[in-house]
Amino acid sequence: MWRWIRQLAAGFRQGGGPGAGVPDLAGRPPVRRRKTYSGDSGYVYEYYYEGYRVAARGGSAGAEYLFTVSSDRRSWFAVSVFLEDSAVAAWEQAHGRELNMTERYAVVKMALFEAFDQRDHPSRMRRGVTIRRESIGPLLEALGID
Repeated sequence: MWRWIRQLAAGFRQGGGPGAGVPDLAGRPPVRRRKTYSGDSGYVYEYYYEGYRVAARGGSAGAEYLFTVSSDRRSWFAVSVFLEDSAVAAWEQAHGRELNMTERYAVVKMALFEAFDQRDHPSRMRRGVTIRRESIGPLLEALGID
């Protein structure tokens, strides 16, 4: 038990550790669950969903979904998936209905998994992921959402 406490304290001092430095977010799960994803890149990622917040990035409004990720169980870092409002609006207009919150979260996770598959090294995950107009359709189609 003491080993776990020392590791947790060290993670917080270094800005790491699951959930370290993550502000209060909407949609934060009451119980954090560690999940695993084996990427086509050859890395096995563990991650926690931390929640989301309204944000702006590069002049675009949207929602930023935050995950805490590790590829080695020792170092943890934040990964942001930014869902542009314009992408959601374009899809909704084309399909004549709104995307509900569950569907939005599903497309965010698909984008995260796609990044795990395509990025050749975990350090490239720190750049974050952005879901734009051209990428939301294929992600939702892969989920069978129309």
